[in-house]
Amino acid sequence: MSPMPARSLIAAVLITASAAAALAGGSSQPFNYQPDPALKTASRSDIEGRFRRACQATQARLQSTQESAIARPCGCYASRTLRSLDASELDAYRATGVFNDTARAKALAAIDACQLKRPI
Repeated sequence: MSPMPARSLIAAVLITASAAAALAGGSSQPFNYQPDPALKTASRSDIEGRFRRACQATQARLQSTQESAIARPCGCYASRTLRSLDASELDAYRATGVFNDTARAKALAAIDACQLKRPI
């Protein structure tokens, strides 16, 4: 898979469902997307909750199921992803609201490890 489509796909998993609808074609950031200012001071548990909610919304669509049905694997994804991020990756996420390239690779690894569908 080329890097550009992977960026768009991972961004859809990692940002809120409403922002995901605004993704620009080949960009890692949605067109005219402004990250939530609260991200700059959000606690790690708040960020993990964002990851979990975005995962549930995306996976429910991908798997044609209810969000509650994939709560456990999305919890796995959120905690595994957050644990894998180093300080610079987390800072980049706080600043932009999306993962940089190295964090995106870690998020994909967490999707696989938690047996979720890749958003391809």
